[in-house]
Amino acid sequence: MRVVVQRSGPAKVWVDDRVVGAIDGGLVLLVGVTHGDTERDVDYLAEKTAHLRIFEDESDKMNRSVLDVGLSILSISQFTLYGDCRKGRRPNFMEAASPHLAEPLYDSFNQALRRRGLTVATGVFGAMMKVELVNDGPVTLLLES
Repeated sequence: MRVVVQRSGPAKVWVDDRVVGAIDGGLVLLVGVTHGDTERDVDYLAEKTAHLRIFEDESDKMNRSVLDVGLSILSISQFTLYGDCRKGRRPNFMEAASPHLAEPLYDSFNQALRRRGLTVATGVFGAMMKVELVNDGPVTLLLES
């Protein structure tokens, strides 16, 4: 499982010209699932994401988590995180899990974040989406299980 974490100001996701998820600030997550991922990967990445210290404290050091600062998460499913671009000019998506495996794990990941006390808005799994965000910092990190 891969999660691209972006520290963000206001963010929203659109499907068919309609906002389906929005936050005032916090983290925008792009979430990819690969073959062999399990609930263990979900739990590991939910815990890591919830407690990742990438928000500034009073000394301007990245020492606080999204939980510490009381902000939210916008979680977007993204199979293209497993696109392999090493050969040719067209990405190969063979490492991305099929939707019947990926969607339940993506949903479980979001629920695991909620169980940790976070407010989580989402896009629509498998839909063509437009994501609008203000990348704060910019701070962008890649987490993998």
